Amino acid sequence: MMDAASSALQVSLHKQMDSGEGDAFSLDVQFSAEPGFTVLFGASGAGKTTILDSITGLQVPDDGRVSVGSRVLFDSARNVNVPTSRRRIGYLLQTLALFPHMTARQNIEYGLASIPVADRLVRIEEAAASFGITGVLNRRPAQMSGGERQRVALARALVTRPCALLLDEPLTALDAATKSKIVDDLRRWIAAHAVPVLYVTHDRQEVYALGDRVIALEAGRIVAEGPPQAVLVRPQSESVAQLAGFENIFECSITAGHPEQGTMTCRIRGTNLLLEAPLTRIAPAHKVSLGIRAGDVLVANEPPVGLSARNIIPGRIAAVLQQGVAVILTVECGAKFEVHVTPAAVHSLDLKLNNSIWLVIKTYSCHVLQTPGGNN
Repeated sequence: MMDAASSALQVSLHKQMDSGEGDAFSLDVQFSAEPGFTVLFGASGAGKTTILDSITGLQVPDDGRVSVGSRVLFDSARNVNVPTSRRRIGYLLQTLALFPHMTARQNIEYGLASIPVADRLVRIEEAAASFGITGVLNRRPAQMSGGERQRVALARALVTRPCALLLDEPLTALDAATKSKIVDDLRRWIAAHAVPVLYVTHDRQEVYALGDRVIALEAGRIVAEGPPQAVLVRPQSESVAQLAGFENIFECSITAGHPEQGTMTCRIRGTNLLLEAPLTRIAPAHKVSLGIRAGDVLVANEPPVGLSARNIIPGRIAAVLQQGVAVILTVECGAKFEVHVTPAAVHSLDLKLNNSIWLVIKTYSCHVLQTPGGNN
């Protein structure tokens, strides 16, 4: 067990950057990462890699503080800036950066030059056993599979016994089965050593699979944080809904509130289409956005009756696209909806281009979202 590894990673960073093309970017974040996985989730340019580089010391923030437990790595107020080589932060990039002329054993051993040879051998064998690569220690990267190279890179990052681990989309190139096995091994290692891990990804499935906690970023700011279910299933902002994969996001105005029913009526901008959504404290005539998942929209080929759903909308199929085991419908209802159905549904309901259909949407499938710069 490592001396400081069971303590949280505390991060407070501010950095102003200029792209050189007149576009300024301001990073301003503050968060804590406890032992276990914390996922940094956001679109390209949100600031994820800048955060990791600032924690490792590869970039210097304008001001802020970074610490792991009682170890202060950076503190602008006290003029503390520990060199990268002394921070004891494991950092693994998507490119892996294994030395091609070295064996797996030599790659793993690379960061252990300062400890006795006998201790190096013990650490290498332990790391190799933890990640199932004992059999490839004498091979060079070109002689390994992608999954084996990934395991060697992880072993190299962890054999130094870091007090925190930063992973920047390291599993992107791997197939799902290999990725799952590596994640299981990594989880066991993290549990045994109680290390805080910051894991950067664009993949929503990885967020659900890995994240004890997720921090959603947009334009250098934290826009949501919490368990994946809370952040991604019921997002509170339009930007997080987009990251979470809500296919239908509509700008709306509130036309009426129905407190006794717990609902409100919203009109989709530029149309006469009305949707019933959960009641909020936002006053009528104010603008909101509604997010609706394509998989939450039901389809009928004749006007449905006797349903509890408040939103029953006639429309026309404008496009049909099969994508893997799903069929994606574009439905024109005054506004365009994306709807996901199964091939069996397409066959049984005779869902063809230009056919008239009805969309059925429950009130609580309409998620009320905060809009950037909005008044809600």
